[in-house]
Amino acid sequence: MKDKQDTSSISFTAHYTGYVWYRFGLSHSAFATSQGCTYFQLLRPFEVAARKVIGSDIKTTLLQRHHLIDRELGQLIQEYPDIQVVELACGLSPRGWRIHGRYPNVTYIEADLQDMAARKHALLNGLDSLDSRHKVQVCNILVEDSMESLESMLKRELDPQKPVVVITEGLVNYFHLEVIQGFWQRLSKALQGFPMGFYLTDLYPQVTRHRFFHWIQTANRALKLSSRSHFTMHFEQPAEALACFKGCGFDAVTVFNPDEEQDGSGRMPQAKGGSLVWVIRSEI
Repeated sequence: MKDKQDTSSISFTAHYTGYVWYRFGLSHSAFATSQGCTYFQLLRPFEVAARKVIGSDIKTTLLQRHHLIDRELGQLIQEYPDIQVVELACGLSPRGWRIHGRYPNVTYIEADLQDMAARKHALLNGLDSLDSRHKVQVCNILVEDSMESLESMLKRELDPQKPVVVITEGLVNYFHLEVIQGFWQRLSKALQGFPMGFYLTDLYPQVTRHRFFHWIQTANRALKLSSRSHFTMHFEQPAEALACFKGCGFDAVTVFNPDEEQDGSGRMPQAKGGSLVWVIRSEI
């Protein structure tokens, strides 16, 4: 029987997302897999239809969330040059490689489940990106009292005298709200051990007021089946997200809607039918 704490079944989305980032100039070719290219080509007709009917598509949401998280991370690095970065469920994200190349003195820890972590370690090692400041670690956000737990990794790898920012991208909606809330509560508690603690994440809300809500629901059901996951939308209004994150122990919370934001690069696409993703910045 499959362990309920093993979320590796969603890894096909990592291949697709990794290829999107490469295709749009955010990544190195080493992050682009043949599986990702195949998924990208297979989804193209559906993406064209989605843009015509809904006004947005998967690529748009992926790029919006990535650009906004990059913007917020860049601002934190400028404000706190000694900040330490931890990207959980890193998958084929190129962010650690990019940040390490631009800010070699920033500690950047990438973490994922064992198989994905091994693959990412080999990939980054092939790019000569790994050193004492850029590492890959095994971490399962659902476990406690284990060497693979979030708490153990933060204590083992980070300097408690320096600020830290934790990033999750493309992760939280694969869990029911009560499960991911448990992680957020543990994360906020762990961040209290640092002089400053920040958390950046994307989040897909319940777009019940979108005029094509039923089409979006159908797409979500298809994602659940294809990824064999429990992809779930969280919150209808930003105020609900604010209340939830503060209830989990964060002191300050900001919800960014791509419809109302720019990332500074001019490369973030806009969704003509309204954005389907938010980016959350929380801090201790």
